[in-house]
Amino acid sequence: MLLIIGCTASPLYPLHRHEHHESRKPLQTFRPYNIAHRGSNGELPEETAPAYLRAIEEGADFIETDILSSKDGVLICFHDVTLDDTTDVANYEEFANRKRTYEVQGENVTGFFTVDFTLKELKSLRVKQRFSFRDQGYNGKFQIITFEEFISIALEAPRVVGIYPEIKNPVLINQHVKWADGKRFEDKFVETLKKHGYKGSYLSKDWLKQPVFIQSFAPTSLVYTSNQTDLPKILLIDDITVPTQDTNQSYWEITSDSYFDYIKHYVVGIGPWKETVVPVINNYLQTPSDIVKRAHAHNLQVHPYTYRNENKYLCFNFNQDPYQEYDYWVKKIKVDGLFTDFTGSLHKYQEWTSSNRRNNSDDKTASKLLHKIASLVASY
Repeated sequence: MLLIIGCTASPLYPLHRHEHHESRKPLQTFRPYNIAHRGSNGELPEETAPAYLRAIEEGADFIETDILSSKDGVLICFHDVTLDDTTDVANYEEFANRKRTYEVQGENVTGFFTVDFTLKELKSLRVKQRFSFRDQGYNGKFQIITFEEFISIALEAPRVVGIYPEIKNPVLINQHVKWADGKRFEDKFVETLKKHGYKGSYLSKDWLKQPVFIQSFAPTSLVYTSNQTDLPKILLIDDITVPTQDTNQSYWEITSDSYFDYIKHYVVGIGPWKETVVPVINNYLQTPSDIVKRAHAHNLQVHPYTYRNENKYLCFNFNQDPYQEYDYWVKKIKVDGLFTDFTGSLHKYQEWTSSNRRNNSDDKTASKLLHKIASLVASY
């Protein structure tokens, strides 16, 4: 019951300045990373300050975000290139004439694009929950935040929390946003990280102090940024039917051994859609591919996305139990990090299966502990 009360009574905090912590608990590196996908967005609207604060409270190792730009060149945290699905932009008469059609990754997309709004205008909007089956109670309460505001949340956390920003749709951004100094989206992205002290190669002293992974679906952006910073980078990989957005390479090309040999000079890992790692047919898992084994053979980490607790996202093999899913991916597939919408559940799994828990005489296995908790909550 205390566990349940603790989860449901977690407070929401406004974005504000925290005092600096001289001696913070370090990042854990002995187990797969718990990556809060757009914050704790299973509970709160994605990529908002409260979603990130909740994720940190729930035990995230990294908070993840997508970086786009406003019309006036300010980097913001937002996933879609259009504002339609996760803001109330349609309610503003003064913005009715802003709807545009642009080519995005080879397709015409119509909507209200972030690149057609100044930061001040974007800040006037309010964010809403993307999925109708999730809590709608926080709709209209939170603003879009900037990249720098996102960084401040991580740096002011009571323990070391890494950030995992994505260079999102760089082709579109570089087409529609022009910076006065002639620099491009990727330049501004790296400059922001440097401004706030992010530096160092993977697991270096500097990196462990302020951990970060730079991610993108655009290989050329990762190669370009590798000439500006030695911070670790992750190549994101989409569904097998989707070519890369900037080089038009197929899934099969970018997951080949020869490409892994090439890209390992620029990245430390890959972030594949999890169904390309383990295919799913009629909601049942199929035989796992060899992508993880081959990536590891090239000294590349593997951080699949996205893990979600709702039954519609859980394969029948897991008996509608997200902890079974985590266990499968960590122990059988042996991934190095997991993007999850439910940071708290992954953290609890990690704690229940940690070595010190397994050595406990009362709870030698995670299974026993899970059964014990199930018996406690059964009557509720």
